[in-house]
Amino acid sequence: MEEDITGLRARIAQMHPVKAVGRVQAVDGTTIWVRGLAEDACIGDRLRLIRPDGELGGEAIRIRDDLVAMLPDEAADGVSKGDRVAVLGPPTLAPCDSWIGRVVDAYGRPLDGAPLGPGPRRRPFRASPPPAAARRQLGERLSTGLSIFDTLLPIVKGQRVGLFAGSGVGKSRLLAQLAQGVQADVVVLALVGERGREVLDFVSNVLGPEGMARSVVVAATSDRSPLERRRCPLAAMTIAEHFRDQGLHVLYLADSITRFAEAHREVAIASGELPALRGHPPSVAHQIMRLAERAGPGISDSGDITAIFSVLVAGSDMDEPVADILRGVLDGHVVMERQIAERGRFPAIDLLRSVSRSLPEAASSKENEIINQVRQLLGAYAKSETMIRAGLYSDGEDPILDQAIRAWPEIDKFLAEKSPNGPESSFQKLQLILRRANVAPSKRSQQKAMVQSR
Repeated sequence: MEEDITGLRARIAQMHPVKAVGRVQAVDGTTIWVRGLAEDACIGDRLRLIRPDGELGGEAIRIRDDLVAMLPDEAADGVSKGDRVAVLGPPTLAPCDSWIGRVVDAYGRPLDGAPLGPGPRRRPFRASPPPAAARRQLGERLSTGLSIFDTLLPIVKGQRVGLFAGSGVGKSRLLAQLAQGVQADVVVLALVGERGREVLDFVSNVLGPEGMARSVVVAATSDRSPLERRRCPLAAMTIAEHFRDQGLHVLYLADSITRFAEAHREVAIASGELPALRGHPPSVAHQIMRLAERAGPGISDSGDITAIFSVLVAGSDMDEPVADILRGVLDGHVVMERQIAERGRFPAIDLLRSVSRSLPEAASSKENEIINQVRQLLGAYAKSETMIRAGLYSDGEDPILDQAIRAWPEIDKFLAEKSPNGPESSFQKLQLILRRANVAPSKRSQQKAMVQSR
């Protein structure tokens, strides 16, 4: 009851009986030019166009002389010269604790059919990150429920990780596993540009009741306007900041930053910005880096936002603009490989191309030694894999490669396992695998060693 009254007060506070109103001057493609608002509207303000068959929302993206360019949320069908356009002011969001377990759109409106009230405080979509000099260091290692992240690619509190994958290699399912398994008080997910049917499937089947019990899902499906798709991860970050400011640890998941960048490209080109980075406007780098900087460790008694940003990379091209921008500002990157997925190992993570920048601090000296040994063996196997599979390698020619061949099947299986008992038990299992691989050499190897010594 108290939450309902608080939400009602917040709505009343946002009501403005007097609004500046202009008139449609021209419609140019997807842009609507409005006269009479140049003195009242600001870039980024929400606008509302009133037409005979209903209302049409939009955003002010350009101001020129006495004209304001409005990018509508939907097609401009039915808009005519002289239609009225009102200024609603800058967009804000009022997250509330009751949003946990709910699915909302980029403007905080419910998508699951039940009523949803706003919180008492309205927040801007583009908040500033915490002051750099006042932020805490990265926190302790988190249990994730997956062996590979509990050992070889650790995730720590406040870390920002990029998940780079092509389509159809298990990216969404891995995000759902992390949403269920990572130690966090609240999980906030941004689903950008997903197909409509996939949102319900992700919430009901992939994430499930257990995952939704501590989650807030923000969705902007592929049919929504570029404004809404661009605002989706910003809204999710705003919700995450609401819980962070209460001292909670928040896990933020965005799927995907590539679609966020594509939506920004549509808006930026409509506002007159020219493409530069393989079709992306120059401002896309700032948009991505600013979003990433809002995540991370908090200050003083606030909580932390541990963030995982997924990136769709076509043909495993890690040098494409969005992947390259994110890779430079994150605390680690996880690369998923289609060839690994095709042979049935999930999560299809290529360990040798993945890095966690929380190491070596996130592990003990003994654990770091185990991690280095595993990487050394996998590197040796990958370098000679073609020769091994062709039968051109003979046992005993290279002691390190011999160990790699013995360890590879078990390590590969380990990378796909769950970790129900936490990092310590996973490291113990990995250490046991390495011990079994370091068995006495075969008779042929011993004979070759004796000949070489002579």
